[in-house]
Amino acid sequence: MPLSENRRRYWRKNLLVTALLLALWFTVTFGVSYFARALNFSFFGWPFSFWMGAQGALLVYCLIIGFYAWYMNRLDIEHGVAENDE
Repeated sequence: MPLSENRRRYWRKNLLVTALLLALWFTVTFGVSYFARALNFSFFGWPFSFWMGAQGALLVYCLIIGFYAWYMNRLDIEHGVAENDE
């Protein structure tokens, strides 16, 4: 069953945003821990690397999830694949 051009564009945009958000996740998860020694300064009384690993990464993860949900809802409406709330 061939996909319509509208569905093909929808799927490409979906894959692109997923890949970009996964790259951001990877950077936050592994980049901060890799450069933790370079981030060695005090931030509200705690080492910045500890704060970023414990709090900053969780904040970024929540922002990634929120952005993905918002973007996919918008994309669903744009391409006519949104679920109807009846």
